Order: sequence, then structure tokens, then C-alpha cells
Amino acid sequence: MRVITLEEHYRSKYAQEMGDHYYHRFGIGGPFADRLADIGAQRIADMDKNGIDLQVLSHTVPSPEILEPNRAIPLCQRVNDELAEAVSRYPTRFAAFASLPVADPRAAATELQRAIRELRFKGAMIQGVSQGRFLDHPFFFPILECAEALGVPIYLHPAPPPEAVFNSYFSDLEPAIAFMLSTAGWGWHAETALHTLRLIAAGTFDRFPRLQLIIGHMGEMIPFQLARSGQALSRVANNLRQDPARYFQTNIHITTSGLFTAPPLHLALQVLGPDRVLFSIDYPFSGNDVGRAFLDSLSLPPEDFDKITHGNAERLLRIA
Repeated sequence: MRVITLEEHYRSKYAQEMGDHYYHRFGIGGPFADRLADIGAQRIADMDKNGIDLQVLSHTVPSPEILEPNRAIPLCQRVNDELAEAVSRYPTRFAAFASLPVADPRAAATELQRAIRELRFKGAMIQGVSQGRFLDHPFFFPILECAEALGVPIYLHPAPPPEAVFNSYFSDLEPAIAFMLSTAGWGWHAETALHTLRLIAAGTFDRFPRLQLIIGHMGEMIPFQLARSGQALSRVANNLRQDPARYFQTNIHITTSGLFTAPPLHLALQVLGPDRVLFSIDYPFSGNDVGRAFLDSLSLPPEDFDKITHGNAERLLRIA
């Protein structure tokens, strides 16, 4: 059984140019930081130990995309080149999503073209809002148009909330609790869910009907809420070409990253179907051993198991 995972992170050797405050708040250091930085033998050994055949690598938050264009453009190029070198060393074990200088969408489109056509990447990862804007804003249309034309997906990954959101929702809490509640404990999943629903409601997938989006963490809570959200939006989003929930069958995929209990997976499969779900671990924030143990505990029809573990990824990312 082949196993491909899509939300697997690394931290570039150039990351110190982006600032280390985020890692200090998470308490990232020591052996964990070493695992995050490694895109070579140590990572491969961990994959071998736990039966992971291929990881699609992407830069963790903070990504160079958070910087202003004059810094983000060259730094994204360097990060992508660094990742391409790792893929070239282990072409059967690694693939990659590009980092893009999203503050300059035309430069981002140019870098996406280079990453796909020259570096043979499989798509791009964009993390949270940028410049205070969601991806449905016309400012970002050059990126979405380019991804659609190239036939590659965008992986929409969470990021810490904007300062105004943090201050409104998470103030007056003990700092460590506020930070965790605003990120992995709840906030960034809710924001990514909202971001995804905005893309639907704003007609982004009607403007770019072949655009494919991936979101992680078992759908960022959307499968649980999709019937209600879709019904509510259908009352007011009169210009959409199809029912709002239907875009999860035509334009949106989810991964299992970071969630390792069966009920959310069974819900996602029931709501979205096995063609829209892809297995991921969220390494090294989650361990390959934990992800593999979860995978081995599942009882699914063989054809669904094959789709989730590798078939959907091979089709979506054109992995041989």
C-alpha cells in the first residue's frame, strides 16, 4: 500500500531572516527544530520506519510570503530552490509546494510558473490572510488565474490571526492560553474555514472554475457545518453557478492532517465522499508514528482506502 502525505512541513535555513518570534512562542527548539529543518536522511529514516512513501513538503509558518515584496520575492526564490534541491536528491520520496511572495501577486504568479515548469513542484501553499485581504479579493486574481492555467492546486494553510482579530477575540487570557486558542486550539481552523467559505460565496470558483483548493485538518470543521452553511448561503448567494456545498465536489479537497480520531474522518467521508479526502500527517508537528497508527486502525472499503492514502493525491498532483 502506497502512502502519500501532503501537509508535511520544513523550516528553511533562511528562516532566521523572517524572524524567530513565532517559534519562541511555540517553544520550538532542540530536537524538534532539527526535525523541522531536516529535508534529508533523518526525515527519510522516519518515513521508512513508519511506512510513508512520499511527503509533499512545504515551508512552515512563518513563510517568506509574510514579508514585503522586495524581501519576499528573492527569499521565496531561495526557499523554493532549497526545496527543489532536496526533491532532486530524493525524487521518489519528496515532492513540493511552492512559497509565493503574495504581497506582489504578479511576482507570485511568475514564481509559481517557475516553480511548476522549472522546479517541477506540485502546487503552492498560501498561509492565512495577506495584507489584510482574503484570497477572494481581486488583488490576488493573478495568482489564482495562474494556478488554474497551470492546473495545480493551492493549499490554503492556517496562520496566526491578524493582530486586530487576536486583540478582539483572545485578549484578557493568560498569554500561552491566548496564543494556543488563537492557533491550533481553535482560531486558525475557524479562520481557514471562513476563508474557504468566502471563496465560495464571493464567486471565486465561478470566475476560476477549474481552480482546485486544498484545506487541511479534516476540512477545518466545515464538514460538520456544511449542510447549515450551504443552506444559509444558498438563500443569498443568488449569482453562484451551483449550490454552495457543491463546490466541495468540484473545487475543494481536504486532508486529514493533525487529526487522528475516526469520527471526524467518517463524517468527512459521509459528507464529502472518498474522492475529496487525502491522507496527511502534519509532520513534524504530528509524528509519523501517530499518523501511521491512526491509518492502520481504520476499517474502510479497500477502494476508499486506496483513494485516501495515495490515489487522490496521485490524480490531483499528477504524481506518477
